[in-house]
Amino acid sequence: MRVADTVTVTPALSIAGALRVPGDKSISHRYALLAAIADGRSTIANYAPGADCASTLSCVEAVGAIVSRTPAARENEPPLVTIDGRGLRGLRPSSAPLDCGNSGSTMRMLGGVLAAHPFISTLVGDASLSRRPMRRIIGPLSQMGAAITAGPGDRPPVTIHGADLAGIHFKPETPSAQVKSAVLLAGLQARGETSVLEPAATRDHTERALVAFGAEVSIDPSTSPKTGGRLIQIKGGQRLNGAALRVPGDLSSAAFWAVAASAIAGADVSITNVGLNPSRSALLAVLRRFGADVEETLEDQWNGEPVGRLRIRHGAMRDLVIAPEEVPEVIDELPVLATLGTFGGSITVSGAGELRVKESDRIAELVAGLRAMGADADERIDGFQVRCGKRLTGGVVHARHDHRLAMAFAIAALGATGPTTINGADAVSVSYPAFFDDLDRLAQRNRAPTGTRA
Repeated sequence: MRVADTVTVTPALSIAGALRVPGDKSISHRYALLAAIADGRSTIANYAPGADCASTLSCVEAVGAIVSRTPAARENEPPLVTIDGRGLRGLRPSSAPLDCGNSGSTMRMLGGVLAAHPFISTLVGDASLSRRPMRRIIGPLSQMGAAITAGPGDRPPVTIHGADLAGIHFKPETPSAQVKSAVLLAGLQARGETSVLEPAATRDHTERALVAFGAEVSIDPSTSPKTGGRLIQIKGGQRLNGAALRVPGDLSSAAFWAVAASAIAGADVSITNVGLNPSRSALLAVLRRFGADVEETLEDQWNGEPVGRLRIRHGAMRDLVIAPEEVPEVIDELPVLATLGTFGGSITVSGAGELRVKESDRIAELVAGLRAMGADADERIDGFQVRCGKRLTGGVVHARHDHRLAMAFAIAALGATGPTTINGADAVSVSYPAFFDDLDRLAQRNRAPTGTRA
């Protein structure tokens, strides 16, 4: 599905309906990487359809995993992905640089996999990814024994000279699920034991995925003085078994509809088969604090991941403050959460400096875009504030090739008095190619939004 570069979104009277969101991007990356180093065949249903997860498939295919895609049995569902793995440390060198596209998740976690393989790999990305620093994986993977070089500022391209790794005890300065995952994936293939002591808990999809493939992972969730945080340990040399897997709907994609339903009077949205992993549920707690009516129904477990239904309805709108200790659990949802301040109440975020090194400088570009639409918003060094005032007027904004900004601006546009034109709207293809189609279907309008679809 190809999305137009420029899309114009018109205001909505409300938003209502039921839908499924794409497969979880974070989980899809991890399943593909683990399947590539597992013994035997893995099947992954509901694999995320966006360009980022396609980059991961292309990369594991380039280093020897056999990847096939079977068309979906039903319309509007992604294909079934089948991966024949090469076994632990059984990948082979690629004949060309490994293109990670726009996906920092691919580059960081694939780096952890390849650090244990005795050959040279070069990881490259698009212009946006090439500006993102990789020092947070270079440090621990180098401590484990890999030799890694990168461009100026530790930015891509990243060249990894794989080695016989030794386990380490690693305590990241900044909580990051991607960095933690890179270290655990390297530790799985290393001598001895590897542990990661998180200063604050991050999403635990890697730990759950490792167990789904047959590995043993030890987790101490305490925050006592003894550990100082959440401790994850893995013994090296454990072989993985191919598995039949199913990816839940992406809660970060569902966040856009959940925020819209929370903010717009009369809204009522249900999302089915969505992942309800507790390490991602901070979003729902934030929406409840805002005043939304959030119903969460756990219905199943898919390979250790909780799955169920969400129903979100508009409620009273209150001021929100998101403190630094909350940020790691809602880091991907912060751009769309910012739009709550354009509907009612206000939102203040601090301790989110990590947003400046995402696909774009999400603090600067988010505030600039919301201001262009008429918002009362301020940029701060490590966050932002959006204050409730008059309704947005709409306007022209640029997503800066950042999928989460494109979708956040579209949600804000629903509450404006006039239309909003989003340039760079095709960035949604990174994670949610059908986003604007779902927006058209859920939004209740006097007339449909405009925009040329290529």
